Amino acid sequence: MMEHFLIFLLIFASVFVCALLGMYARTRLPNHHLDEDSASSIKLAAGLIATIAALVLGLLISSAKSSYDAVNGDLQRNAVNMLRLDRALAQYGPEARPLRDELKHSYANWVDLLSSGDRERIAELDSPEILRHISQFQHHIAGLAPSTPVQHQLQDRALDISDEVFAARWLALMQKNGTIPMTLLLVLAAWLCVIFGTFGLFAPRNHTVLFFFLVCALSASGAIFVILEMDTPLTGIVRVSVAPMREAISQMGQ
Repeated sequence: MMEHFLIFLLIFASVFVCALLGMYARTRLPNHHLDEDSASSIKLAAGLIATIAALVLGLLISSAKSSYDAVNGDLQRNAVNMLRLDRALAQYGPEARPLRDELKHSYANWVDLLSSGDRERIAELDSPEILRHISQFQHHIAGLAPSTPVQHQLQDRALDISDEVFAARWLALMQKNGTIPMTLLLVLAAWLCVIFGTFGLFAPRNHTVLFFFLVCALSASGAIFVILEMDTPLTGIVRVSVAPMREAISQMGQ
């Protein structure tokens, strides 16, 4: 979150300063550099950059929203599959009760780590200890000794569901660092600086213009901040809800 906030401040400051530089350049350039023909050419070039920037900004918002929705869906499916796994073990019989208790305890720990929003704590979900624990849990399911055809089916179902549970978990964790290249954001920020510099070049110097330049700079940099937050849906201000997972925990073991 702090990293994204710093990027937001840097882009805001850069864009607003470029607008002020444009207003300053207006007072220093010779009049024939700002005549009607020159202004038309500059505005056409700036309009091309503004169109490209708008398209890229829209694509980035769409990509970040897709990442957010994908992780949210993975975690919801994970919660449902956890309940399915718990029910399969419950139907197996009392022999699987220790596995159900272990599953609920482990899942509660995972949810606590995810809900922290701390990137370092979330990274613990990929630690060798937890990965080894996952492997051992699946081995314990495979080590059950079914005595009836129904128990054989339930054991196979539990193994299949456990694969789905851990696959969804890994898919969600793969998104924790984001997918949008920082280089693309830097290029977009540079385009915004050029656009606002052009705005300032042809704007009169008064407080109303300065105020609206300030608002527009905040809006543009705020959009990039939201993109960065949505692209990392496990951390920051805009992050996925773990409410379905907590609801699943409350129903497990019953």
